[in-house]
Amino acid sequence: QVPLVESGGGTVQTGDSLRLACAASEGIDNLSRMAWFRPAPGKERVFVAVLRWLDGTAFYADFVRGRFTISKDDDKYTVFLQMNDLKPEDTAVYYCAGWRADTPYLSHLRQDRYNYWGQGTPVTVSS
Repeated sequence: QVPLVESGGGTVQTGDSLRLACAASEGIDNLSRMAWFRPAPGKERVFVAVLRWLDGTAFYADFVRGRFTISKDDDKYTVFLQMNDLKPEDTAVYYCAGWRADTPYLSHLRQDRYNYWGQGTPVTVSS
């Protein structure tokens, strides 16, 4: 069973918007943070955005701040990534990650410390 399931990816044009969703599978709970990552040239994945479940505090990578918004559904472990003003350089597979509350927190940038990952949803932005 895949612990996190992403959806909402697709092909759009420059300036368009997309809304990604990431839902935790049944049995996955007690998450303190849920985040989005995407691959970058020469790197496996880079941080995009994270949301702290307790109070909804969010942090963003500089290259998406002001364009992307991460939010959550309080009724279940689901996060959304609203992506506006998309650019060709946003083209990537977007991966969702979950950090369990019983895992000591270090930094939301430490992707090696996240407990759960999804299989990714592809986003293509054409110019």
